[in-house]
Amino acid sequence: FYIILYYVNRVSSLIEKHMKITYKCDYAIKTVLDLALHYNELSTIHQIARRIDAPVKFLEQVLLDLKRGGFVESKRGKIGGYQLAREPVLIKLGEVIRFISGPIEPIACVEKDYSGCRETLNCVLRPVWGNVAQAISGIIDNINFEELAARVKDRKEVFTYSI
Repeated sequence: FYIILYYVNRVSSLIEKHMKITYKCDYAIKTVLDLALHYNELSTIHQIARRIDAPVKFLEQVLLDLKRGGFVESKRGKIGGYQLAREPVLIKLGEVIRFISGPIEPIACVEKDYSGCRETLNCVLRPVWGNVAQAISGIIDNINFEELAARVKDRKEVFTYSI
């Protein structure tokens, strides 16, 4: 019983620090998606903020991070703005999530170099969490922003009515 309680406490304390989509990550994903929808166009920070319903000040930080990560580029000047640095098909959802939020593993002990627990080799839960991480990776690493943009466009066409 105490061993199980130990694992449950350990899991609950470590899981809080992993695979949580923060507001910053959510806005980063929405920003990349928005720029994918407007690929080959320059968008001002105010245009992006309006389209994704984000505070401009917060979006400034997000765009700086996305620029640092090589996802977006900016052009200065009167007709400046932001655009994707790569084609949307070349940017995976998982890349953005990991860059902004860090590891996607639901718990630290699944990471390759983890050494924070003496029970790592004998733990019955570690393979379960490893499978969870693989399942998440299998989804987010196999979808790109061109596909996501196409989904958005498909939904918009469904709701377009003409009389």
